[in-house]
Amino acid sequence: MERYQDIENIIELLDSKMESGVGRINLQVDEDAADGDVKERYHHGRCDVGSPWANGTVKNFECG
Repeated sequence: MERYQDIENIIELLDSKMESGVGRINLQVDEDAADGDVKERYHHGRCDVGSPWANGTVKNFECG
């Protein structure tokens, strides 16, 4: 039954984000994290959160 409550909590979290206008969500569950530990990252733009483009770590190729 504890596992069922975890799933209900995740659904509630996702529903609240969508209702507040969040358009994209990337959810990662860490079994080793403490119960109730939630980290949220925000990114301006449409590229994936955490991608090299979002982090600004894509290398520019030299022209010519």
